[in-house]
Amino acid sequence: MSFGDPNNPYGQQPGQPPQGPPQGQPGYGYPQQAPQGVPQQGYGYPQQQPGQQYGAYPQQPGYGGQQPGYGGGMPELAHWGLRFGGTIIDGLIIGLPYIVFVGIGAGMGDSTGGVMVMIGALLAFGLGIWQLYQEGTTGQTIGKKAVGIRLLREADGRPLGFGMAFVRRLAHFLDSIACYIGWLWPLWDEKKQTFADKVCSSVVVKAN
Repeated sequence: MSFGDPNNPYGQQPGQPPQGPPQGQPGYGYPQQAPQGVPQQGYGYPQQQPGQQYGAYPQQPGYGGQQPGYGGGMPELAHWGLRFGGTIIDGLIIGLPYIVFVGIGAGMGDSTGGVMVMIGALLAFGLGIWQLYQEGTTGQTIGKKAVGIRLLREADGRPLGFGMAFVRRLAHFLDSIACYIGWLWPLWDEKKQTFADKVCSSVVVKAN
């Protein structure tokens, strides 16, 4: 019995190529190759579900935007009654001081009365600008805050900013020209928007 060549401990015949694992099958100690086209994830990374993307926010049914900063979704849209109530309160805050000063000025009936009317007009204008600034930077005027609603951008759920809030205020002209139908449009609109909201891509939502 021959124990083979002592210089060839593996018992392989001289001149024969080294025998490896069968072609197409990985042998012991060889790294496993992932199928082509399948991305490999490093150790410790969470597994993604099919169709899932990190950083994406779930969409609210019937709503087109993904809204960060609200628990993954846009808050509930405010109904027409809340919007109307907030508008009435804001109108009283701006209009009542003006009416008071005009009444005082009318009672004086001289140049001092004219000054009082001017003061009332300036006060109303200042209050209107301040309310507009608050609406653009925080999403709430005094009236909106009182009824618990907020004005936000449809795209990302953030306040409009002062400039766009001013543009929206001008765009309310569209709500008035057609027999004020634009002011009533939130009653049946899917996103409860006026014409000005649609032009400026804004929505009014519940703040609480």
